[in-house]
Amino acid sequence: MAALTRQSRLTGILGAAAKKLEKARDLRTVGDLLDFLPRRYIDANTSGRLSEFTVGETAVLVATVVSVQTRSMRNRRGKMLEAVIEDADGTAARLVFFRAYGHEQRLLPGVRALFRGKLDTYRGGWQLSHPDYTLLDDDQEQDSVYAGGLVPVYLNVAGVTDMQMTQSLRLVLDQLDVPEDPVPGKIRTGRGLSDQLDAYRLLHLPQTQADVGRGKRRLRYDEALVVQTALAQRRARYDAEEAVPRAVRPGGLLAAFDERLPFELTAGQREVGAEIAADMARDRPMHRLLQGEVGSGKTIVALRAMLAAIDAGAQAALLAPTEVLAQQHERSIRAMLGDLGEGGMLGGAEHGTQIALLTGSMPKSQRERVLLDIVSGPVGIVIGTHALIQEHVMFADLGLVVVDEQHRFGVEQRDALRGKAVRPPHVLVMTATPIPRTVAMTVFGDMDTSALTELPSGRQPIASHVVPASKPAWLERTWRRVAEEVAGGHQVYVVCPRIGDPDDAMLEVPDDGSAPDLETYGDEEPEVVRELHGVYQMVQRLRSEPAMDGLRIEMLHGRMSPDDKDTVMQVFGRGEIDVLVSTTVIEVGVDVPNATTMVVMDADRFGISQLHQLRGRVGRGDAGGICLLVTESDNPTTVSRLEAVAATTDGFALAGLDLELRREGDVLGSSQSGQRSQLRLLRLTHAKDVELIEQAREDAIGIVADDPELTKHPALAAMVQTRLDDEQAAFLERG
Repeated sequence: MAALTRQSRLTGILGAAAKKLEKARDLRTVGDLLDFLPRRYIDANTSGRLSEFTVGETAVLVATVVSVQTRSMRNRRGKMLEAVIEDADGTAARLVFFRAYGHEQRLLPGVRALFRGKLDTYRGGWQLSHPDYTLLDDDQEQDSVYAGGLVPVYLNVAGVTDMQMTQSLRLVLDQLDVPEDPVPGKIRTGRGLSDQLDAYRLLHLPQTQADVGRGKRRLRYDEALVVQTALAQRRARYDAEEAVPRAVRPGGLLAAFDERLPFELTAGQREVGAEIAADMARDRPMHRLLQGEVGSGKTIVALRAMLAAIDAGAQAALLAPTEVLAQQHERSIRAMLGDLGEGGMLGGAEHGTQIALLTGSMPKSQRERVLLDIVSGPVGIVIGTHALIQEHVMFADLGLVVVDEQHRFGVEQRDALRGKAVRPPHVLVMTATPIPRTVAMTVFGDMDTSALTELPSGRQPIASHVVPASKPAWLERTWRRVAEEVAGGHQVYVVCPRIGDPDDAMLEVPDDGSAPDLETYGDEEPEVVRELHGVYQMVQRLRSEPAMDGLRIEMLHGRMSPDDKDTVMQVFGRGEIDVLVSTTVIEVGVDVPNATTMVVMDADRFGISQLHQLRGRVGRGDAGGICLLVTESDNPTTVSRLEAVAATTDGFALAGLDLELRREGDVLGSSQSGQRSQLRLLRLTHAKDVELIEQAREDAIGIVADDPELTKHPALAAMVQTRLDDEQAAFLERG
């Protein structure tokens, strides 16, 4: 038989088993089979206990046959077989086979076997009906596959036992043509890594647990190297581009703005500002990620960068994900600049600039006037939504692109805006969702990163509490507290997970960015579907609450027209609304210093980072803030998650917790795209894997610096292309 490759089809190698593998697990090639790794390992010498499993689970254990009997069946022809097995603890279970044929000669008293089957109960004892099994003491059947006593256990494949899986993999590994290793030999030696083919052998045919550890370490490194190589190549392409340096000009618009600031910049804002200024002064494009705590002052940092670009003769564009946020940015930037943002206008500063807002809902005549101002040059700062990236939008000289809440945009949108510049512009992307260091290295590794962790002086803390809706007295106290805050001259947000409708009580999916479904938190079981609170229903309920009598209560949600949304936010900002009932449309960018209280209904339906974002809308003035997380869940794990959010306002700590609770696949967007996660073994929360990521990052940078297109490393290039599908590659390029 000719040597096999990873591309060889299993149908020509494994016969009937190949069809079963393809049907059950979509395994078509040798490479697919190699990557179908055991889910666990059982030590045939010591492991196998029924107590590890519960009724209804698929039990996988090593046990010894104690007794066997066959008897004729009452209602049909043939004989059935019943056996009793004992695990390592001496716990017994009954086996039942309604056809004794094929089992009578194999299941004999004293025989040990690996059993797999659904665990049930019968007359007060354990029972397995028709389990799969593999004899462990039969040398002819075993043929030394499990010579070390370690038994790989795979995801169930109907009609294929674990022994057959192991035999199939040994057949494949013995005939596999030794391919070029994707990791250069010098790196393998320096990092103490196994060859890739050896790693597969160690995982599928292990002798010891140490073999398993060495095999997994090599494949985890491969996963890290794939991502880091893709990012290093992207970074190399950025570095090869030539940008126009936009150095800070003394005595310009930025200097005038700084002189007027009514407060002192934090040390972090000054430090990050210096990093951005140094980047923009170079002749290659800046590509920097600015992450910061809610309320840490990212907008000021971004505005100072935009003013520096204007001083250097260029324009700056700020891309926001929603019209509400774009309008909020425009109002706050106009307020901060004052007459410096009215250059060339009556009453404007002599050396000022102009600001323009561009959104999809603007009237045609107004849009055309704005487009003309942008291309003719008087406008220095353009703030907009996706409307900015439309084909007919042109700039006089786009020098800086600022992308707010970068995770809301795809690479095509970001690159479409970059493409409107004559020369590659400098790019600053911002996120108010703190990112753990491992994720920053894994997803944003092609970017320089800056972090703002210091809050402006005078900012008061936000107190958070979990409110169980199952206790009516607690909920009543919540509404009384809301009324007390309003009586004290403050304002309140009430956030609901859906819009709802007075005539529709059905559960619906939010339209403007809800929290992820609970399934994204691996150790929380999805709860019974219940009707979630909607904005319309909540407004009616609050207006009928005795404690809320006389309060001005209005609503805000994504289905309202842009003009209506803007009007509501302006009225709320002027203090003419006491309680604003909203969906997550207010999640980012909304800044009303007089709002001191937030009540989040169905808080268990929101993710950790999103709750932190929402909470950041209050406590922005000098009166502090309070956030009440209302939940109807009694799931201890769910409640514990909410209590963790309530216990700290440290966004970076919460981001780490969020990562621990979520599936790793979410990091590369596989949950959103429906694709299989590229990170199958790598765990971004494990200290040893953090070290592997750092090593892979260093190695990838070295490889790409010497060989940007990987022409000297075809096996590595093939691994990157094969393992990063288009969806995941695009996800890596976001921002």
